[in-house]
Amino acid sequence: MGEQRIHRESEAEALRLFKRKVLADLTALEHLLENGRIESGIARIGAEQETCLVDSAYRPAYENLTLLGELADEHYTTELGRFNVEYNLDPLAVGPDCLDRLEKQTRELLERLREAAGRHGLEVVLAGILPTLDISDLELEAMTPLPRYAALNEAFNRLRGGEYHLRIKGLDELLIRHDNVMLEACTTSFQVHLQVDPGEFALRYNTAQALAGPVLAACANSPLLFGRRLWRETRIALFQQSIDTRPTTRHRRQQPARVSFGQRWLKDSVLEIFREDVARFPALISAPIEEDSLAVVAAGGVPKLAALRLFNGTIYRWMRPCYGVADGKAHLRIENRILPAGPSVVDEIANAALWIGLMRALPEELGDPSRRMDFAAAHENFVSAARLGVSAHFDWPGRPNVPAQQLLTEVLLPLARAGLEACGVDSGATDRYLGIVGERVARLKTASLWQLSSLAGFSEESSLARRLAALTSAMISRQKSGEPVHEWQPAELEEAGRRARYYSRVEQFMVTDLFTVHEDEVIDLVAAMMDWRHIRHVPVEDQDHHLVGLVTHRALLRLLARGEDRGRAIPVKEIMQREVVTCRPETTTLEAIAIMRRHRVACLPVVEDDRLVGIITERDLIALAAHLLEDELSK
Repeated sequence: MGEQRIHRESEAEALRLFKRKVLADLTALEHLLENGRIESGIARIGAEQETCLVDSAYRPAYENLTLLGELADEHYTTELGRFNVEYNLDPLAVGPDCLDRLEKQTRELLERLREAAGRHGLEVVLAGILPTLDISDLELEAMTPLPRYAALNEAFNRLRGGEYHLRIKGLDELLIRHDNVMLEACTTSFQVHLQVDPGEFALRYNTAQALAGPVLAACANSPLLFGRRLWRETRIALFQQSIDTRPTTRHRRQQPARVSFGQRWLKDSVLEIFREDVARFPALISAPIEEDSLAVVAAGGVPKLAALRLFNGTIYRWMRPCYGVADGKAHLRIENRILPAGPSVVDEIANAALWIGLMRALPEELGDPSRRMDFAAAHENFVSAARLGVSAHFDWPGRPNVPAQQLLTEVLLPLARAGLEACGVDSGATDRYLGIVGERVARLKTASLWQLSSLAGFSEESSLARRLAALTSAMISRQKSGEPVHEWQPAELEEAGRRARYYSRVEQFMVTDLFTVHEDEVIDLVAAMMDWRHIRHVPVEDQDHHLVGLVTHRALLRLLARGEDRGRAIPVKEIMQREVVTCRPETTTLEAIAIMRRHRVACLPVVEDDRLVGIITERDLIALAAHLLEDELSK
């Protein structure tokens, strides 16, 4: 996430001074490009690996700073969430053994992180979205306590001017609102960097945009969020919505988002992207920048362009242009941000191999994609891949409405092979990594489909928390095996281990598929609902889902016993209980039981911000006790 020495103050003057530095850096970059002072003639690759930390119950573990302190290695760094650790791979020249070396270092750094985590009883997971993440893990206490993240949260909240609203529809639908930027922390990636010649930047960048959809389709690994089955690569929708600062409006004004695919093909230079972003987006944060980049350029030196790089780090294009300095030379990179973390290290390197090979070969096959396909088609391909994965259909030059599986198998995998051969990559490595992608696509067994099929195989009688824990446990064990995902066996419920740990909090087993009524509804409907659904309690909500009362079967029995007003349509509000005992999602199970005993109630509505989010009843607690007794007897 870059420089940590961030000014916490948000005064306009500090941001104006910082923006001047950004503009100066742009001028300096323009001078470097015009005078041929950006490195060319060599291609390098690098990567950033984001990971999740989990405890013995496979829940997020807020221990990144503890592990980083013990590791004391500059390869490792923080991310937004305290349950995330990122590590950066060393750049490698593209050549015979570059992919093997990339895999070797990725594994070595992962093993070191696993060892450090193991000393604290923790595990490390590679997952586009950790299945066991819950909305309660996204409070500010879960944010890494460093100035940069606090400043980003404050800046995004200021620009947004209200709550974050998330709406994603797939097989299930997710509608939530949140009050901070931590939704972004749900997403973890394997971000691949490719150094390109400055004179070819527009061509290579357009190629990356054209490839985004087909490559993503083969690599999807994020089908679940908060237990909901959404897009095959839900990361895409989640990340875009999680930091969208645009206000809603009645007018048709176009407002680009900070997370975007882009709006058009690139014509000439990387400067087009930087200039557009600087013109469109305000600076979110500032930092003390001592470098005078124009003076450095005038003196023949190589500037760091720290202000531009910091600003660019707050613009989240899925294909992000990057400026860097290595060994005293300036260079340009394309950062591929679409690839999810996992499902295994070898799968990640295979994904990188597919992309790198295609980045080399596709221009020779198509030329500049901007001359062969509409930008809207490339964007639609990307969205379709995120939604449907390898089941998507694409609009491809010469192949309209082609199935993703067919396009990858017949066209893109052979092209990627030719591209890696042209880069001088060892044929054995090419066969291995592209073979993994080929098998995954041919069998329609991406990581997303493995998760969904495993989840479908679990008994629905088990709690959702236990099913998601079993899925996470299985991911960890199979990642450690080193096998690619197309060889994985489905997860089994027993892999979650003992059930007690998955019933420790109310949110882990509360019922969220609720039947409720409004206080003005006729009481006959409540009686019918109780009969139809075999329930004994019906919550009463207002239009904003605020809990305003509760109707119990006892109240109905008392009404019938009185035998009064049988010809009148009695509204719910006349018999509902207005003073309702409730709990919160994070309430422990023992606390909930104590509340129910103390108040002599048979159900507890679960509320958050006065809104109804779930309910638990005596029946749920009896089922829970039965599960725990079964575990004890099976010892």
